[in-house]
Amino acid sequence: MQIEEIRQILTRHVPPLAVDYCLHLWQESEFIFKLRKNRVSKVGDFTCGMNKRPRITVNDNLAPHLFLMTYVHEVAHLRVYIQQGYKAEAHGAEWKQTFQRLLLPLLNLTHFPEPLLSGLIAHMQNPLASSFSDSELTHLFRALDKNKQSTTLLSHVPEGSIFQLQGKWFTKGKLRRTRVLCRELKSSRQYLVPADMEIGSAQLSLL
Repeated sequence: MQIEEIRQILTRHVPPLAVDYCLHLWQESEFIFKLRKNRVSKVGDFTCGMNKRPRITVNDNLAPHLFLMTYVHEVAHLRVYIQQGYKAEAHGAEWKQTFQRLLLPLLNLTHFPEPLLSGLIAHMQNPLASSFSDSELTHLFRALDKNKQSTTLLSHVPEGSIFQLQGKWFTKGKLRRTRVLCRELKSSRQYLVPADMEIGSAQLSLL
């Protein structure tokens, strides 16, 4: 990929003053960078097969601040891979330290507004595998995304409600920490679904 191609993608998707820093991260460790359509199960990923160039993908529908954090999250995976291959735990101590180091130059009001900045600083004390595991941070990101402000989350509907997710229908069960035990109606299989997952049509239970 050419540097101008990367710059064009970043210019469209991250806050303007973060473009140069993100481009610098790419120049330090070049990788294939692709945008993906909305994926319910993840917002970004890093892969590197044998004898292949590293590749990072990020969902193209993310709001700028979430896109920025996701981009740096995945670059941190790349840096750990360069140093240790797949020997390091995916979201272990090496990744956490690398992610903290790479995001630190962005943790200021130039790149993240309050109250998101304060929430992000708190989250980065011990970053999780997914920012969506941090309920408070998830709500702060959504508050800045006009397209998400009317979104229905699984946490918004009561236990026993029937809801749609990825074309299937589920019944909402008990909350287990940050995930909800849900039963798919057709197969009766049970799944742990993040409480802050976006859901489609819902038939609320009567309580």
